[in-house]
Formats: sequence, C-alpha cells, structure tokens
Amino acid sequence: MSNLIERARAFAVECHGVQVRKYTGEPYWHHLRNVAAIVEEYGGGESQVGAAWLHDAVEDTDVTLDDLEAEFGPEIRDLVYWLTDRSREEGINRRSRKALDRERLARAPEAAQTVKLADLIDNMKSISANDPDFARVFLAETERLLEVMVQGDPQLQARAVSQLRDAQTELLTAHLAEMTRREDGRHNSDR
Repeated sequence: MSNLIERARAFAVECHGVQVRKYTGEPYWHHLRNVAAIVEEYGGGESQVGAAWLHDAVEDTDVTLDDLEAEFGPEIRDLVYWLTDRSREEGINRRSRKALDRERLARAPEAAQTVKLADLIDNMKSISANDPDFARVFLAETERLLEVMVQGDPQLQARAVSQLRDAQTELLTAHLAEMTRREDGRHNSDR
C-alpha cells in the first residue's frame, strides 16, 4: 500500500470514528475499504484509491474540501468534490436532490465516475440484502445514474449494470413470492 493510500485510509478511519453502516452495524470504514478495494481491483491509480477511502468524508463528517487539499493535495480534493452529494444542503425533496446529483456526476471526470461506480456496487449489495423497500427506490435512482455516468471504467460500468439487473430481478422474485404467499393465505382462510 502506498504512503498516500495508507494516509488516506488512516484519515478516513479516524474522521468517520464510531460511525456504523446502517444495516449491518459494522464500522463505516468497512464500506470505504470495500470501495477502495474495488477501485484498486479495476486498476485505479493511487489518487483514485485514496479518494475512494475519502469519498464520504465531506458529506458525512466535519472534514472540508480545504482540509483534504491541505492533507492530500488538489487531485484527491477534486475527486472528492465530484463525489460529494452537495444537494443535501439545498433543503429540497429527495427526487430533486438526486436529479442535481445526477447532473453533477454526469459531468464528473472518468476517475471520479470510476470511484462512484465502486461506491454504487458496494451500496447495492448492502441495501438490496437488508432493506427491500428502500432498495426499490435506490435501485431506480442507481439505474438513472448509470445511464449518465458513461466515462468511468467500462468493465466496472458493466459490473455495476449487471449487479443492478441481478438486484432488480431478486427484488421482483421476492415480491412475486410474497404476493403468492398472501394469495395462498387468502385462499386457505376462505376454506
């Protein structure tokens, strides 16, 4: 692990502190580690892997973009800038916020889109496995996002699309099974 990536890892673990993942209760930095590993697996450079560790720092902690630039330089600062959902500050509904985020990410450079693809892949796995109701919303948002994020690593893009399709199929299958159980229960109670 390079010195920059190790520093980014240590910084991320410290700034996210005791934060935990919503569904699993595991330390939040596990998500950051997963995203960084995916970026590295797909040939991401040192700055991309560092940004993967730091991609939620500005959004979810007191860290600022200026802090990141002072600690890691302008390249990581710029990548995290593109990856930070600033629409939360707008005080508007989720659909409008996600539209703003989608517009920003459509203009993001290849390096930032690649990190975002890795983030989506890890989030799809966690959300789909643990919250089917929210997964329906999240997967629809992810589908719209993948339609405009066309500059990221093409193999990672294909993996994200494939994972999205698999998650959508699993949700539909589970929904149909639940409808069948309910229908069977209604028929059994009518007897």
